[in-house]
Amino acid sequence: MKDYVFKLKYGDNVGISFDVEAEKPFHVGEQMNAAHEMAYMNGYNWAALLDWYLGQTAPELLEGLEHDPEAGSYAGYYLLSPENEAKAEKVAELIRALVENEAEACRLVREHGDEIEWD
Repeated sequence: MKDYVFKLKYGDNVGISFDVEAEKPFHVGEQMNAAHEMAYMNGYNWAALLDWYLGQTAPELLEGLEHDPEAGSYAGYYLLSPENEAKAEKVAELIRALVENEAEACRLVREHGDEIEWD
């Protein structure tokens, strides 16, 4: 199975790359969209969901996190440091957890979708 989210280093940054069009996240995104009409889960809306979700569960991970979403992918990055490498890994793990727990992801957007600043 090809991983759809991973951490990488480039230049002075450490990043998170997430292929939202890979089979599993695409399927989960369709279910999330069924749970809330604004949750069309392209890269921009994954960035919006992450801003909200991290703000609720791990606000320290938002410190220094920059988003670079596209229609078919999400990329986030921090300036390279040991602390930020750990943060990037945690963000990747949270993305994986949301995708792998479809019921929880759908519950979040169903119950809190109106609080999220969708694209």
